[in-house]
Amino acid sequence: MLPRTVRIAEITQETRAVKTFILDDKMDAQPGQFVMLWLPGVDEKPISIAAPDPLTLTVAKVGPFSIALHECKAGDLLSWRGPFGRPFRLDPTHPALLVGGGYGAAPLYFLATQAAAQGIATTVTLGARRADDLIFVERFQRLGVQLLLATEDGSAGVKGFVTEAITHQLADRPTLYACGPEGMLVALHALCHEHGLPGQLSVERYMKCGFGVCGQCTLDDVLVCTDGPVLDVEQLDGKLDFGRFHRNVTGRRLPV
Repeated sequence: MLPRTVRIAEITQETRAVKTFILDDKMDAQPGQFVMLWLPGVDEKPISIAAPDPLTLTVAKVGPFSIALHECKAGDLLSWRGPFGRPFRLDPTHPALLVGGGYGAAPLYFLATQAAAQGIATTVTLGARRADDLIFVERFQRLGVQLLLATEDGSAGVKGFVTEAITHQLADRPTLYACGPEGMLVALHALCHEHGLPGQLSVERYMKCGFGVCGQCTLDDVLVCTDGPVLDVEQLDGKLDFGRFHRNVTGRRLPV
């Protein structure tokens, strides 16, 4: 798939380290899928889709690629290819419990718009270190979903982790959908098993190709770019790398 080159229509500063890029383009995609975003002369990286029309991508400044991307201005050109990956699959027979950590809230916003459109009872729980690290709060509020917040310092919502904020939602037997830091996903994986809940977790790994050729994104015997990034709770059972190891640009196995 050849990259498609488009202009940046608008940029929103979400937090001190997170920006949302609205591109002058649209695409046919499902929540949880991603694009490979290319900055010529810099690199190409997988970025989750926050909205397909217009194509909206939310990116945290964490390395050379994202630092360069954050220096772009409205009107600059970006290239993308996709969509790639296995998406979230909504189950209309169960309430939806969406759990986002940090900028993991962005792809869940895409999912929440579909859940709301289908009339599925939806609760969204967002977690961050502090209040000014939370993103998309007003966007979720405008959707009319039930919104819960958790911050480690107690500056917004429940003081602590998102797992503490969702305790009272589990009695409704929801399907859990999550995107965020792997430590959070490990805790939610255990919570789903403890309460017998179905769950779908979006896992992040380093990717080069996006379609299963390079093998860079292996998680034990799973290729995250094609088997995931959204994996059912049961697919992660017994995975030795989950919550423990990932691979860097050279393929070296390193602690998460």
